[in-house]
Amino acid sequence: MFRVLAATPERSSLHLKRVALAPRSLLTSRAMSRHTGLVLLCLAGCNAAASADATPFGGGGSEVVTSHASPTTTSTSSSTSTSTSTSTSTSTATTDESSSSTALDTSTSAAPMPDFGDVAPLGCQGKIDIIFAISTEYFMKDYQPRLIAAFPEFAQALEDELGDFDLHILVTDSSFVWGMGDCSQCQDPEDCDPFGEPNLCNAKIDECDTTMGSGETFSSGIGSSGRRCDLAGGRRYITNEDEDLVETFTCLARVGYAVATPQPFDSILAAVGKPLIESDIDLNGPGGCNEGFLRDDALLLLVIIQDSYEYASLGGPYQWRKALYAAKGGDEDAVIGLAITSDRDISPGLCAPDEPAGDGNRMRLFMEDYLKHGTIESICAPSYGNFFRAVVSELGPLCDQFIPK
Repeated sequence: MFRVLAATPERSSLHLKRVALAPRSLLTSRAMSRHTGLVLLCLAGCNAAASADATPFGGGGSEVVTSHASPTTTSTSSSTSTSTSTSTSTSTATTDESSSSTALDTSTSAAPMPDFGDVAPLGCQGKIDIIFAISTEYFMKDYQPRLIAAFPEFAQALEDELGDFDLHILVTDSSFVWGMGDCSQCQDPEDCDPFGEPNLCNAKIDECDTTMGSGETFSSGIGSSGRRCDLAGGRRYITNEDEDLVETFTCLARVGYAVATPQPFDSILAAVGKPLIESDIDLNGPGGCNEGFLRDDALLLLVIIQDSYEYASLGGPYQWRKALYAAKGGDEDAVIGLAITSDRDISPGLCAPDEPAGDGNRMRLFMEDYLKHGTIESICAPSYGNFFRAVVSELGPLCDQFIPK
């Protein structure tokens, strides 16, 4: 297994202290006797003291009810709450001097205060599902090595920020194309038959190798790993069971170049089960190519790297945003994005510093205007380590406040 650290005191925010919040009763009456007036004064004083000590986490969740008793009053309260509704409570007061009770008229009162939950966010417990969409265009021959070189910094940043992290890392197959023009591209002779068809060389591939959105484990083409990457459990994504995180990722990330036009969002949305074109293929379900990859109790991090503008994926920024948030139960704080791509759409840029800004880039629009936690960086930067460290610094706070849907 690759290294997993024990939780540190700094991560203790994952176990926040539960706080019981006393309910606030709104008491009014059109006609009150002298004794009832005294009772109301006592109740108001008790509730004021209780609310001063209460510390709500937020406006939703379940409620813990506490009661405050005095020698002359009895207060009862019943409440029912869910994560999306508030409870209503009624109170009755009786005195020792009278056996009759006075009904409290709240018809003219303001709406009751919302109930607050007593349960702190569970947090993601270090669970991060990461999807890498890596372009296979020709000029990626200059940039894929920078991505691979930066990955150890990424892994170290995750360890520093999250401690005992629990990763799922999937490199998507971002096209429907798989092919080898020459068996010399096969690194393992057992993977290739020199007498097979030229486009496949009879490599031992399966249906998942040509399915959009499945985990890439056998890349083809110039500059690729040219062999089947061996992952623990026969999975198509990295888990804590894989012994060497960096070595395993290096095999997956060498997807090659001059292979196909990338369709990053088509592959990402297929991987999370929300393709824009309806499909009966469940990649994450039992027997699926990516079975078990996407977890309800994990944050989702997208890393997209391509030299060109984003123009091949179906739909647009609005549809991509809607589908991704739907995959995480509508939680906008559960999806984080990093795009490392061309900056020719801005000026000055690193890719064309002396040229005016070019046409708009849908990738920039998506990351900056549609995704709540999105970042776009220049692929022409000499190294990408700082980009990864910056995005990982966002994961800690988001992990702490995460509530699985």
